[in-house]
Order: sequence, then C-alpha cells, then structure tokens
Amino acid sequence: MTLVQDIQGAVKEGNVVLGYKKSLEYLKNGTPKTIVIASNIQDDKRRDIEHDAKLSGIAVEIFEGSSTELGVICGKPFPVSALVIKK
Repeated sequence: MTLVQDIQGAVKEGNVVLGYKKSLEYLKNGTPKTIVIASNIQDDKRRDIEHDAKLSGIAVEIFEGSSTELGVICGKPFPVSALVIKK
C-alpha cells in the first residue's frame, strides 16, 4: 500500500489523530503506528515531532505534498500539517 492509501484507510476506520498539537500529545501519551508530516511543515514543528518520535521508536513518514494536499487526502476542508495513524 502507498502512504496515501494508508492514510485514507485509517481515516475511513477512524484511526487518525489530525493536527500538530494533537499528534504530539498522542505521541507522548500513546503508541501510534506511524506519524505523517507534510513536506511544508515548519522546521521547528518538524524537529519537535521527529525528536519525540525518535525517543518513542515510532516511524515518521514525510508526505511529499503540502499540508493543504494532506488535508484533501484526509477529506478535510483545511490544511493538515501532521497526523498520527493509530495502531
């Protein structure tokens, strides 16, 4: 499966957490399967997510499109800079 298919499947199943703040919170308190960040996420936010993910041993996937495109893939009318796919 491709990353886009994984994201869309997780959205349909309700196994995603959308947004930078909620993704960081879930990463610190839960055990996500994967974290996806948009290619245009701010550098400081990227570092925060990558740092916490490394400490937790969780994979970080870079979505090659923008946060707007990531929002569209999730079926949302707003940009999504980061999301968590739950286990």
